[in-house]
Amino acid sequence: MSSLAEEIRQRFGDLSPAERKVARVLLAGYPSAGFETVATLAERAAVSAPTVIRFVNRLGYKGFPDFQAALRGELEERSASPLQLYSSRGYGAVPDEEGRDTAHPGGGQDVFSSEVARTLRELPPHDVQAAISLLCHPKRRIILAGGRFTHLLAQYLGLHLMQIRGDVVILPDRDVERTAVLAGLGRQDVLVVFDYRRYEPDKIVIAEMAAQCGSKVVLFTDAWLSPVTSLADVVLPSHVAAPSPYDSMVPTLATVETVLAGVLRQLGEEGRDHLAHSEDVSRRAGIQPDDSGPV
Repeated sequence: MSSLAEEIRQRFGDLSPAERKVARVLLAGYPSAGFETVATLAERAAVSAPTVIRFVNRLGYKGFPDFQAALRGELEERSASPLQLYSSRGYGAVPDEEGRDTAHPGGGQDVFSSEVARTLRELPPHDVQAAISLLCHPKRRIILAGGRFTHLLAQYLGLHLMQIRGDVVILPDRDVERTAVLAGLGRQDVLVVFDYRRYEPDKIVIAEMAAQCGSKVVLFTDAWLSPVTSLADVVLPSHVAAPSPYDSMVPTLATVETVLAGVLRQLGEEGRDHLAHSEDVSRRAGIQPDDSGPV
């Protein structure tokens, strides 16, 4: 499932000039702008009320109430917790007499492959290349910030980047170290944020700090789009459906691997030389090189 904001972005080229004005107002104030009246939205976009109606019709909705109902449904999905999903999607269903899960036949293993394929197919090529270019820029410092579970993905990306380029920092947990990194944000920094539903308030605060300092923001998020989207220079959304009440990070990992592969290609010999130097330092310092990763 894609968010309405993503649908609007994908259809932007099909809209008339007047309808694009409506789209810009909605995206700038997403999702709250979608709950305004037709008259208010038309006034803010400097278009007529019929233009607003034509806009939602072009997106496939019968009228503005239909569009707002879809938006309300999306917001419910965005805020769904594992506990809510556990009950609403039958994860607690009692197996039949032969022990089969009737709610999720086959255990849902096919969900992973389909969500990975869908995520990679729908990744905006321009954003992927923009992320790669920012992560390769020799004069930019890379700072990575993850969440409750996604800190693992931030570390995964960060540790690999450390092997092939310099000036990479994973945002520390300890307050003094975290404050020092955030206080030093500047125009040459790239903040990489991982933020998935139930979006964490500190991520929008950190992104605001980065944007105010002129830093670039790269966001890995889900199909419903983190609030950080409004501040991000690059947005890489992933689908997260899973055969459990927990959102799957498998498609996000595939996205991270895709970006890493692009970084390696773009860095070329420079990346190889940095990796060779890192391994030489490891040997000389008596540190066992980590050969387990894909690089």
